[in-house]
Amino acid sequence: MENQTQENKSRVIMVESEQSWDFYINQATTQGCPVVVHFTASWCIPSVAMNPFFGELASNYPDALFLTVDVDDVKAVAAKMEVKAMPTFLLMKEGAQVDRLVGANPDEIRKRVDAFVQAIRVYVA
Repeated sequence: MENQTQENKSRVIMVESEQSWDFYINQATTQGCPVVVHFTASWCIPSVAMNPFFGELASNYPDALFLTVDVDDVKAVAAKMEVKAMPTFLLMKEGAQVDRLVGANPDEIRKRVDAFVQAIRVYVA
């Protein structure tokens, strides 16, 4: 049972509005924190299938901020970031996109997030 409780404590933050998006991006920018964003939709099976993977990824990179945006709930953010297909993953630094990956490809996402976070760590150190 303890294990189950542990699993439910996800480090992924669900963005509920354009205001919360701005808040988290500004906070991460101020703190020099890399941001990984999963744009998803409840009707998109590949997106939904990526949720557990994204949660696991978040637990492996405590120095990064992991956000999930449902494109139907927060259309303004999806439009601003020019998201046209789900799932879309964005890697952001200082409020700007530095990489984008469209599609459910866990190996490629892990590889890019790892390189991105390592580069930020080197930059900060």
